[in-house]
Amino acid sequence: QVQFVESGGALVQPGGSLRLSCAASGRTSRWLFMSWFRQAPGKEREFVATIGFGGSITDYADSVKGRFTISRDNAESTVFLQMNSLKPEDTAVYYCAASTQGLAPATRRRWEQYDSWGQGTQVTVSS
Repeated sequence: QVQFVESGGALVQPGGSLRLSCAASGRTSRWLFMSWFRQAPGKEREFVATIGFGGSITDYADSVKGRFTISRDNAESTVFLQMNSLKPEDTAVYYCAASTQGLAPATRRRWEQYDSWGQGTQVTVSS
């Protein structure tokens, strides 16, 4: 049983920065895609960013492009999300997800395509 554990969520002022981490524990797997999603109160879970195994493939939601950066450490089965210039609308629970399957561009943004998930970490952007 693989578990992912997110960390790094916090209360931060608008314009501030946070770095989220998500590490896998348990069975070692080759995670071809690792991604971040988020869910705000009363809203559906939405795609934030994804990264392929080698790091050369990345994709971002338009709402975070230019402000967020996704990266990964394959040796540690860990994915990171550097979030800069945070806005109140970034407030949400952030979840990491991972897939052992290759995902086509259209499916990388669909949370149901992923094999394993974390429990989430709360990010609140407020003054």
